[in-house]
Amino acid sequence: MISKAPRLPARLWQCRARGALLAMCLWLAGGVPAVAKTITSARFTEPTTRYAHGVLGDNVEYGALELTVQGGTLTIRLPSDRVFEDLAPRLADMDLDGKPEVIVVESHNRTGAQLAIYDSGGRKIAATPHIGTRFRWLAPIGAADLDSDGFVEIAYVDRPHLAKTLRIWRFKDGDLAEIATLPGLTNHKIGDDFITGGIRDCGTGPEMIVVSADWQQIVSIRHEKGWGTRTLSPFSRKAMKQVLTCTH
Repeated sequence: MISKAPRLPARLWQCRARGALLAMCLWLAGGVPAVAKTITSARFTEPTTRYAHGVLGDNVEYGALELTVQGGTLTIRLPSDRVFEDLAPRLADMDLDGKPEVIVVESHNRTGAQLAIYDSGGRKIAATPHIGTRFRWLAPIGAADLDSDGFVEIAYVDRPHLAKTLRIWRFKDGDLAEIATLPGLTNHKIGDDFITGGIRDCGTGPEMIVVSADWQQIVSIRHEKGWGTRTLSPFSRKAMKQVLTCTH
């Protein structure tokens, strides 16, 4: 079985999904040491059906990650017990040095998904713990300095079909530390070939945009003396597009 739409190379300021435009992700965040080459794009390669979860609408995932860097390409090939269970790699400046790393969802055949960060040399420099069970997934929201502390945070929804818990991790001193969890939120339905929502900035700082657990309301999460949620409007695809483009 082949994927319904090819997954595209990651580029700064862009997050494309499997054949859908609803997922609008703003990756504002990462770098590599000054002596390292700069990543200009990334893509998944070596499609495989060895991890037949099908959460993104088909049974095809990817066994390798190809980085385009100055002067050539680099391939990161996973062992047979892992896959990239994701839409597309994301470029994000995680340490704010002006050069991007790559953020991906990586899944293990016994312990499920984790969010991982790779540098321009192909090293996995940081990762969240695996969820703990096979066929359990997480859906990224985005990366930015979400609380104005001078460090980049990464946000995702842990098990968007089951736990429906938003988790926020701070990248600091080359490592990830979880700093907040918010229950009752989601950004993906089983079988969708896109992730709903993302991060927007309408002039007052970054906001995470997701959906209530029952898919009835569009919800904003931002940091103002703590993490707070705000209902923006009833959920629809049209309303979500307007919210993400700051026209609602």
